[in-house]
Amino acid sequence: MIYVSKWFGGLVAGSVMAVLAQPVLAAPVFEPVVFQIAQSGEVAQVDFAQHFQDLGVDGSIVIYDLNQNRTYQHNRDRNATPFLPASTYKILNSLIALETGVIANDLAILTWDGVERFVPAWNRDLNMRTAFNLSAVWFYQVLARRIGHDRMQQWVTEVGYGNSTIGPAEDIDTFWLTGDLRITPEEQIRFLQRLYGNDLPFSEEVIATVKDIMVVEQTPEYTIRVKTGWAGLGEADQPQIGWYVGYLEQADNVYFFATNIDIRDSDDAAARAVITRRCLETLGLL
Repeated sequence: MIYVSKWFGGLVAGSVMAVLAQPVLAAPVFEPVVFQIAQSGEVAQVDFAQHFQDLGVDGSIVIYDLNQNRTYQHNRDRNATPFLPASTYKILNSLIALETGVIANDLAILTWDGVERFVPAWNRDLNMRTAFNLSAVWFYQVLARRIGHDRMQQWVTEVGYGNSTIGPAEDIDTFWLTGDLRITPEEQIRFLQRLYGNDLPFSEEVIATVKDIMVVEQTPEYTIRVKTGWAGLGEADQPQIGWYVGYLEQADNVYFFATNIDIRDSDDAAARAVITRRCLETLGLL
């Protein structure tokens, strides 16, 4: 069953970017952000469960209607459960990389190192826009190493992203894939709200660039911005968790969504987007 309440204002793993080395900028000292969640509001029911059943997948979805301050969700317990962010972290990685200047802009090229990865499209020179859309892991690993452990931790803490724990320095290029960082679907929604509202500690230019990179569909009626994620991709002995997070802008309103599913085979990867779209359609959107 899906509950709606007024209680608070993810086949590829991710994306990465890089460029010729830039001057290292000093990182500010940050204090953690504490989110407040309202506890009151009306409760309603919407049936999203059938969409999961039709596709034969287990998972959850949470959708937040900004104007109505209303949350729709399926599998409430899972929506409050922390998971590795996988490549959904590349939204924040992109913001930090651009803000610190370790990459000049979204079109700056990082030269492929010649190492063959299991996704053929990754095995070439890339810029941020292409790397984000292809979820080219190596690209963002380079950026993370350029940012550095201490500076990365400071930014993650300032943003208040998930549990804000990136682990030891040796995990700087894997912490969002196999490390200690965790985030719940509900926390993904709050991070996306702050991104949309320019309420993150980054310049308006940097935020606008990342928002533009996230666009996957644009019509005269609506715009959808998304990042996919697949925790455990390429690791057969690890839990396979798929993400599809982003937001829909339509009819002077914004609908934030975070879909999280168990991936049992490659066919399930496509279900992330399909389920999200069907749930939005259930709400009379798109």
